[in-house]
Amino acid sequence: MVATDTKTTPSTDSVTNNGTAARFEQPTGTGRSAGTSLSAGATGAEAPAGDRGRTSIADVVVVKIAGMAAREIPGVHDMGGGLSRTLGAVRDRVPGGRPNVGRGVKVEVGERQTAIDLELVVEYGVSIKELASDVRENVILAVERITGLEVVEVNIAIDDVRLPDDEDSSASAGDQSRVA
Repeated sequence: MVATDTKTTPSTDSVTNNGTAARFEQPTGTGRSAGTSLSAGATGAEAPAGDRGRTSIADVVVVKIAGMAAREIPGVHDMGGGLSRTLGAVRDRVPGGRPNVGRGVKVEVGERQTAIDLELVVEYGVSIKELASDVRENVILAVERITGLEVVEVNIAIDDVRLPDDEDSSASAGDQSRVA
């Protein structure tokens, strides 16, 4: 499979490969695009059905996959820095609001590779070294299996530790009502 950037010029070029003409578009710009296109090398009626056309993967897709995979590991309490967690907590309490699975995840997606940065809040007592290894492995497996992109690195920043007392104090404060 050949991956190409989604930003392309309208002009196309033809290349001959063993007598078969294949068309491709020239990438433009050096900046990172909002997504990556994975496409097959052959087009036309003679190409296998699974190789006809182009598949585009947006950055947000990789963000969501990585966020879900990181949250699957026991010991990950939450994700994101202090401000994003606070805003996320407010958003989660709004009726109809959905949790943001991409909170605490940043990605860089290239033509065939991606790099991922995660910000985690861990449970007290969990081995951070083992947790980071488990999260890294799960994220890499999920992203590579689902997208086909090669994950070159997963950087993990531990931003906070959730203490056992944190849940008790927030639950008791939430149970007390100011009005009858």
